[in-house]
Amino acid sequence: MDTPAPVISLRDLAVDYRSGPAWRRTRVPAVEGVDLDIAAGETVGLVGESGSGKTTLGRVMLGLVRPSRGQVRFDGMPLDASLRRRGALGVVFQHPEWALNPRLRCATSILEPLQIQRIGDRAERQRRLHALLGEVGLDPALAQRFPGELSGGQRQRMAIARALITQPRFIVFDEAVSALDVSVQSQILNLIQSLQQQHRFAALFISHDLAATRYVAQRIAVMRHGRFVEVGPASRFYEQPEHAYSRALYATIP
Repeated sequence: MDTPAPVISLRDLAVDYRSGPAWRRTRVPAVEGVDLDIAAGETVGLVGESGSGKTTLGRVMLGLVRPSRGQVRFDGMPLDASLRRRGALGVVFQHPEWALNPRLRCATSILEPLQIQRIGDRAERQRRLHALLGEVGLDPALAQRFPGELSGGQRQRMAIARALITQPRFIVFDEAVSALDVSVQSQILNLIQSLQQQHRFAALFISHDLAATRYVAQRIAVMRHGRFVEVGPASRFYEQPEHAYSRALYATIP
């Protein structure tokens, strides 16, 4: 069977930061020599300790950080600002407050990307909003509330709706469930799975929680000091991780 073409592809990707005073700058590698492909309908779980480079890699894949070396390709073409303007990329953060303006009603925040990109008229946007809120398991009437009037799980569902409103091809979930109660986490993980089956977006699921990652990812990439030490099927990782660092991470699962 033919391997599906990747939605997003990284080749020899590196990101360097500079630190120290202006007269004595030193190079600090955050990501070094990373290769990765993610296909439509696939979730890659990116795991590793804090400071390993996970969030930096996610930001590069969203076009928010420019790589020092290597390539990021989206549907076979170089990633550039035009893709972001078309809403082809989405992100769900750890804290939904980062996506929802506390002074705006949720409907306004969710519809903002469509207005910025001039997608559809008012009636079309409202139809899309109501349909999407149903998909994420929310009563459309809740969209007229302010974020502070909702529970944490409801706010995260609103944030997911905002990420999906432009029908993106690739979404980064950056610690998307770590701030939620355990019971709510399972609901959001189920929601991510069902939405991906329906919309077929490619996803990078960044997390330090290997139990949560196990639930949604088909492949696991283990990151340490900016490099991948192991990339492979989730089933293999959770049964018999190959690298010593992977085994140490695996041992932390309750």
